[in-house]
Amino acid sequence: MATDTTIQIRIDTKTKRESKKIFAEFGLDMSSALKLFLHTTVRNKSVPVELLTVNGYTPAFEKMLLAESADALKNGKRYTDLDELFKDLDIQK
Repeated sequence: MATDTTIQIRIDTKTKRESKKIFAEFGLDMSSALKLFLHTTVRNKSVPVELLTVNGYTPAFEKMLLAESADALKNGKRYTDLDELFKDLDIQK
């Protein structure tokens, strides 16, 4: 496939320097590493890295957790004390 277009990106110096070191360990220069990322994205029809929220979950899983939590707060059973909870769970103290 012919290379007939150019991409320019702006990145901070520290990220560029550190990523170049890591790519070099794999025998890649910056251009080759970015081409690899783009080709893998196209081949897999997805981003080739795991994207996680600040909480360490995928966005879809975090959205589901938040929805379930909201539902539990709205519709969940509530207890006035531990004895009531233990009785409901059939747990002996």
